[in-house]
Amino acid sequence: MTKEETLTSFLIETQTRSYRLAYSVLRNREEALDAVQTAVCRALEHQNSLRDPGAVKTWFTRILMNACQDTLRQRGRVVPFPEEGPELGQEDPEPVDDTLARRVNALPAEVGTVIKLRFYEEMTLKEIGEVTGQNISTVKSRLYAGLRKLRVAMEGVEI
Repeated sequence: MTKEETLTSFLIETQTRSYRLAYSVLRNREEALDAVQTAVCRALEHQNSLRDPGAVKTWFTRILMNACQDTLRQRGRVVPFPEEGPELGQEDPEPVDDTLARRVNALPAEVGTVIKLRFYEEMTLKEIGEVTGQNISTVKSRLYAGLRKLRVAMEGVEI
């Protein structure tokens, strides 16, 4: 299978996962869809930079996370207009018990990202390091610090 075929099949197979990851970072349906679209376009434009087709998951996840970070940076410069209607679409219902999800989202961004990549996307620590551009010991310390904060918060003790 060529690089192009590998990338195309990966993008098709993981479109739901990609949206879920972008939504977990951005918490906005339209921005998540835009980030996924931007990441797919960037991946197709730069598919020649993919050296190892076996690492397409890590490579694309990094592109997607960078697109999400671009959106977050741009969000700080834009004054939002109040939207009419519900904030979330029907395909994005809030979980019945969103306590854990809210606590993960309340963590500092760099810690929350590591936790989301590890547990939501089931990535290894090495893959997370490659996606975030951090060394593995930084990834581990952020993961364990985040888990410690979550455990304390879920036990009802203030952090």
